[in-house]
Amino acid sequence: MSQTAYTAVRIEGNLLPHDLLEAIQRGDHDVPGIRPEDYHLAAGERLNHAASRKWDYLTGVYRSFRDRLAQLPETDPATTLTRERWLLILLDELGFGRLPYQRGGLAAEGETYPVSHAWQQVPIHLLGWRTELDRRTGGGKAGRAPQAMLQEFLNASDEHLWGVLSNGRQLRILRDSTNLVGAAYVEFDLEAIFDGELYSEFVLLYALAHVSRFEARPVGSEGAPVPAGCWLERWRAYAAETGERARERMRDGVKAALERLGTGFLRANPKLAQALAEGRLKKEDFQHELLRLAYQLIFCFVAEDRGVLLDPQAPEAARQRYRDYFSTARLREIAARRYGDRHTDLWQALVYVLDGLGSGNDRLGLPALGGLFFRDEKLESQQLDLDADPARVPPDFLRRCPLANADLLEAVRHLATFRDRQGRLHATNFRHLGSEELGSVYESLLELIPAVEPGPSFVLRERPGNERKTTGSYYTPDPLIQCLLDTALDPVIEEHAKRGVPDDLLKITVCDPSCGSGHFLVAAARRIAKRYAAMVTGEDEPVPEKVREAMHEVVARCVYGVDIN
Repeated sequence: MSQTAYTAVRIEGNLLPHDLLEAIQRGDHDVPGIRPEDYHLAAGERLNHAASRKWDYLTGVYRSFRDRLAQLPETDPATTLTRERWLLILLDELGFGRLPYQRGGLAAEGETYPVSHAWQQVPIHLLGWRTELDRRTGGGKAGRAPQAMLQEFLNASDEHLWGVLSNGRQLRILRDSTNLVGAAYVEFDLEAIFDGELYSEFVLLYALAHVSRFEARPVGSEGAPVPAGCWLERWRAYAAETGERARERMRDGVKAALERLGTGFLRANPKLAQALAEGRLKKEDFQHELLRLAYQLIFCFVAEDRGVLLDPQAPEAARQRYRDYFSTARLREIAARRYGDRHTDLWQALVYVLDGLGSGNDRLGLPALGGLFFRDEKLESQQLDLDADPARVPPDFLRRCPLANADLLEAVRHLATFRDRQGRLHATNFRHLGSEELGSVYESLLELIPAVEPGPSFVLRERPGNERKTTGSYYTPDPLIQCLLDTALDPVIEEHAKRGVPDDLLKITVCDPSCGSGHFLVAAARRIAKRYAAMVTGEDEPVPEKVREAMHEVVARCVYGVDIN
């Protein structure tokens, strides 16, 4: 599950990227399909103006519906009231018209699914206010959770690609998730939007759930309209293209940060520059440590923004101390306001954090992670001596070198921000940065070779080939990973599932001896977790909460990975 910057919107299965939602919200002209005519509006009529008219009417409808709902007993699911006095009116205002009841449901692969309504090739399942979307409604197949039922139907049907599910409190836009491993939807919390008068989030609901987004269109310039040509599907393709450009921008930012950090360390540490010039310290080793530092920072950015960096069992005073004085969020805020100076206090504070993540720090609520933050404790108390045998230089030697605030802040700016094609500055969305992005960025950086120029200045130059070919460091794209899992992992899952005992799946071992950012292992764990959850719940498409619970078991017991770099 991914929480967006909005209060009442969340995304499951990375169905539509968060950056795309923000671009749609601000009316970015680069996003296709957001012209007035694309929404069947008059030329020159703005989308938010159309949404405003609907908002005024629907807020009154919602209040009247809630008054009627309060008169029903708590045991009444309120199905008819919710449909007739709220959801059908809402969908009518979104352009679907007055939807008739779908008697007999919809069929796919010889099975009938109790979908209540439909519009063209879009199944629309409407329920009562007191019916939970992710909870079973009874026994057997007929009692599947509404979310699981509609997701199974979309996956089974070749004619239906997108669907809508709502109980009046939440509205979800679903897509066939056959190739996504798990549920995929965008959820709008209608109760929060209308009770809290979150107008801006209603505008986003109007933009994404309007009937024009689901209309079948030709895929190319010619041909018959098909569901795969709808604007929602085109937005997914657009997001994939812009994602590639975003990775390029991130790669450029990491490269610039490495050069600024390298130059800063050389100028603040003359002995370091001399050791590099005389070959006592290899430029490649220096580059590796700079890259390690950059990825330590990115790790902290991501973990902090997701709220998972600090030990939840640590005292609140320790965690608040970290947030107020040592967090990388504070460092990014400072970088946005100041250019910095020659002092080194910000770097010293960061080193304190990195050391804490290596072995733990109770005063800041930091867990002992080791790994990326490993430090050689045997050499910890020794003074760094670059005149000694280079083989004895510890892997964390940069933490023993001073670095000016100006250089650190400039590097943080390169890592934490980017400019779009119009030159506008944006903060990088680390909360939703995945292993796929990290892996592809890291791969591209391996094509750079380090050099030290007079000044001294540290630079990274482009050259084809280089370390990727000598170390075999290649990022594996997702389609290739999924193909590999189809042939290698799925038969193993089937074999372990034969007895019908979920815990048998936890006996599977997946080992990646060169795991890199862990993309393959995460994908493998998701497959095992989905099947585990399916066996536990008895549903082919278990709800996301159950898959997440299973994921904890699978990650703890089934997947292993190592990497030298």
